[in-house]
Order: sequence, then C-alpha cells, then structure tokens
Amino acid sequence: MTKGNINVSVENIFPLIKKFLYSDHEIFLRELISNATDATLKLKHLTSIGEAKVEYGSPKIEVKIDKENKTLTIIDQGIGMTGEEVEKYINQVAFSGAEEFLEKYKDTAKDSGIIGHFGLGFYSAFMVAEKVEIVTKSYKDEPAVRWICDGSPEFTLEETANKSERGTEIILYIAEDSTEFLEESKIRELLLKYNKFMPVPIKFGTKTHTLPLPEDAPEDAVAETEEVDNIINNPTPAWTIAPSELTNEDYMKFYHELYPMQFEEPLFNIHLNVDYPFNLTGVLFFPKLSNNLNIEKDKIQLYQNQVFVTDEVKGIVPDFLMLLRGVIDSPDIPLNVSRSYLQADGAVKKISSYITKKVADKMASLINENREDYEKKWNDIKVVIEYGIVTEEKFAEKADKFTLYPTTDGKYFLWNELEEKIKPNQTDKDGKLVVLYASNADEQHSYIQAAKDKGYEVLLMDSPIIPHVIQKLETSKDNISFARVDADHINNLIKKDEPVISKLNETEKESLKKNVEESIGDGKFTVQLEDLESSDAPFTITQPEFMRRMKDMQATGGGMFGMGGFPEMYNLVVNSNSDFAGQILKTEDAEEKTGLIKHALDLAKLSQNLLKGKELTDFIQRSYKQLEK
Repeated sequence: MTKGNINVSVENIFPLIKKFLYSDHEIFLRELISNATDATLKLKHLTSIGEAKVEYGSPKIEVKIDKENKTLTIIDQGIGMTGEEVEKYINQVAFSGAEEFLEKYKDTAKDSGIIGHFGLGFYSAFMVAEKVEIVTKSYKDEPAVRWICDGSPEFTLEETANKSERGTEIILYIAEDSTEFLEESKIRELLLKYNKFMPVPIKFGTKTHTLPLPEDAPEDAVAETEEVDNIINNPTPAWTIAPSELTNEDYMKFYHELYPMQFEEPLFNIHLNVDYPFNLTGVLFFPKLSNNLNIEKDKIQLYQNQVFVTDEVKGIVPDFLMLLRGVIDSPDIPLNVSRSYLQADGAVKKISSYITKKVADKMASLINENREDYEKKWNDIKVVIEYGIVTEEKFAEKADKFTLYPTTDGKYFLWNELEEKIKPNQTDKDGKLVVLYASNADEQHSYIQAAKDKGYEVLLMDSPIIPHVIQKLETSKDNISFARVDADHINNLIKKDEPVISKLNETEKESLKKNVEESIGDGKFTVQLEDLESSDAPFTITQPEFMRRMKDMQATGGGMFGMGGFPEMYNLVVNSNSDFAGQILKTEDAEEKTGLIKHALDLAKLSQNLLKGKELTDFIQRSYKQLEK
C-alpha cells in the first residue's frame, strides 16, 4: 500500500480558474464586492463586541473605472489586512477568511451576514484581469502593504506608504479580451443585477444634488447644486425588515424596485421569515394571473445574504409557486463552488415544504380576514391554488380552507359549504354526490339553464387545469363525482323524486331509435333515448364524461400534463317525450324523415359548436330554403 499527498500544481490553477471555475466571467464583480462586504461586516462585528478599538462610522464600497489605464478598482473601508494576513488569505488558494472568522467568533457572529464560504472568490478576478493589485491597511496599528500578481504563481508583497486609511483596494488591470468591463453601462448593469441589495452602500460615480433655497431667498434666486455619492444599491430591502415595521406601500415600492417594468400592482404579498430549522427570509408577491399558465416564470430571485445568486429557483420553490414573483434569501441554501447552481440537499426539500406551508397559511388568513375581498381576487389567483392542489400533496391537504368554488350565478362556496348546499338534491342512484359544472358559461349556456330549471347548482370551473383538479378531488374525497353539464345527461346522474312517465311504448321507442341511427349514419354518435320533460330539447349532444375529461387533459398537455390522442365520441340524447319524437314516427316519407332528423342533429351540433365547414354551410343553405317555404 502506498500513501501520500496529492500535489496540486499552482501553475495550472489560474488557467482552470479562468476557464472552468465560474460559468460566467461577469461573476468576478459579484465575488469581489461580496469580499468587500465581508470585510466591512467583520469590522462592524469586531467593533460591536469591543475587539476593534476603532470608529466604525458609515463605511461604503466604491467601484471606479479608469479607462485610460484600463483598470477597475473596488475599494472598501472594512477590516483591511496586514502583510501576514495577505500571505495567509491571498496566497493560499481556497482558504476562506470568512469561514475562519465565523469559526473563531461562532458564538457571536452567526447573524453577522458574512457571505464568503469557499475562499475562491478573489481569484475570479483573474478571469478578466491580466494583473491584479491589492493595496490594504488593517484596522490594527500596522503598515499598509501592496500585493501584485500577474496570474502566474509569482507575486510580490511589500509595505507601502501610499495608503493611510484602513480598508482594501483591489485594482484589476483588465485583459484585452475583457475590455467590456471598462464600460460604465456594463458595470452598472452588473452592480444592479448582483449587488442591488447588498447590506453595505455601494458607490458608483457621483450625481448632482440640488440644494434647497432658504425661506427668505428672492424669487429669481437660482438653487445651487453639489455632487454627492451615487449609491447604487438598497442596503435594507423589505425582506430584511420585520413585517410589523412595513406598510402595504412599502411592499408595493419594493415590488416596483424588483420589477421596474411591471406597472400592474400585485394582489398581495407573503413575507417569509424563519430561523429554525434553517434560516430563510423573503417576500413573495401574487401577480394577477387569471387563467394564464403561460406567463413568464423564473421571476423569483434567489439571494444568499443579500447577494443575488439566480432566478432559476426550481427545487427551492415548489413548482406551482414558480408563477409568483419576489425574493427568497437564505444562507443555508447549498450552492456549488461558483454559487450559481443548487446542490441536491435535504435542506432544500425542507425549505420547499416551509414555503408551501407558509403560502397555505397566508391564503387561509386572507379569506378569514376579508372574504369579500378574497372572492373578488379569486379569478386572478385560482390558477396558482389549483395548480398547487394537483402537484403538492401537503398544499392540497390544507386547500379546503381557502379554495373557492364559484357558481354560474356568481356565488362562491368553500367545499364544506358546497356539500351542504347541493347534497340534498344532487345525488345519483347510489347516493354519490354529483357536482355539476360548466367550463364555459357562454358555450354551455343552454345546458346550464336546463340544469338550473331543474333546481341544480352549477359551478363555473374554467381554468385550464380543471380536469386535473377534478380528478384529484374525486380521488381524495369520498363518494363524490363531477359531471360537466354537457356531458352524460344529468337525468342519468341525478335522482328524481318523481320519474317522468314515458309517452311511447317500447315498440315505438325501438322504431324511433332505428330511424335516428339510420338517418345520421355517423359512428361518432351513440343514440340514447330518454324520457325527459316534453319541454326539454328534442335532441341533445353530450359527451361521455370520462372521454371528454381525457380530451381536456390532452388539450392542456404536451408539456405539463401531456397525454395521448383520444377519438371523438358523443352521445345523441333523443327526448322520446318531445313532440318532435312523435313527428318523426308519424312522418311516412323516408326522405322527409331523414331531413327532419339531420336538421335537428345540426341544431344540436350547433349548440355544442360542433357544426363547422361544409356541414355548417349546408345547414345555413337548408335553413334559408325552409324560410322560403
């Protein structure tokens, strides 16, 4: 057996860092400003516990571009480094000063907001710089030092008299293939993308500020202006503040800060705040969704200690909440070395479960606090709730408390209220509760009216994933089924107290059915005779509930709920008690009888939007000829 130490060649480190460590070269700015933030927060902590005998003041981080000398400089007023510390933290690749600091002060610094973890952030500078210079002075009473490295294993480290204030300057001599990072617009873009909510103010240039005029100034007085620091970030975003200290206006202001191009106000927000068994804060916003499942996702931003990581939060945020917007911030989210991708971890599942529970609790509180307002917002939020019922079991378990079931009359019921309302009148022959619903109030108007005339309640369930919601409800609840009003005829599903007496005998019924089947000659239709009220429509087209539901699921799929193709199959319900049924039997001329039946079938098709193309053209021409007679 042979044992030994793997030798990492320093000569090969820098090319690897430049090419493979980070997916995007632009990440270097995020990493260097994160380091500057850590240096500042370390000083803040040491002064708070009395270990650093200096004035903390109001430190900031400054980013400067010098196009002439092709340099980009990041300056902080934080803890600084001694020569010995530069040797320790800079010359040892992957040695994390932040990690060491947190370990040393683990009893007092766990909530300090320090970001660093891997100790590789500084070296990301070599992705865009041909040479990097560090000028730093510790808060301790020791001389400033300068460190210079050109990307090879060689460096120089010496004392310097050119820095008298504590803090660190990182000077990047930008390489020829990275000159885009000398453009002010590019640096501003990156600062706003990654560092918009960093906890230390970040200065990038200056802006002009108009001084107020004194009260006794003459009317023609001209106000003076002065240049002030242009602070590009918001160090205290809404998610870092206690909900009790925020107003609705504060949340709306923060929403528009996150999404400056979104002009429509969100419906409401959910403030996340947990410190056990993991740390997580954030604010989620419900935008107006209506029935739209195709809105742009990836609108929730993931931060780690106020550093932007990604807006691809699948895995942390349950899939149904990807339709929302907002921010999630957690120092406990496991990331890979580049901080760009999530690593598989049990903590991620716990975070996802917590967010699911928090959203469910918020929905329950909203409907309890102001049900009228909740009902008004239902059409704009129902897609998220229904998507959650279908895809998240723990969310579905709580959903009865806040899922509404609107009727075609504009009334809203919770599930227990709905059961109480319809149970006495809407059960089948086996005692199963039958819920009637419409998916389109206009297209199914005649069916809705027929059901209402019989005293039935009809729900309006029109979101694109309703077939999947119904399937979920039927499997999770006892002794219940759903039937769309234009599916299998409701008289087969609903128990009647007084059955309708048939006007025809069995021989007449057999003859009527044979006449209809021979006249329509279409295998898509199954002819069914039913003894309905004489005032009911003579011909009604329905679709088998199961087949129609499968086709609806197919229509929503290809992506989220894709399914295979299903054939067109319909029932033609013939009202054997209608006057028209008697007319068919009395008509002796075969051609005339066929014409009557086909015309009635076309009318039934027309009511179901099934009459199209040549069939529709022929029907219109035939109808005009009838008018001429």
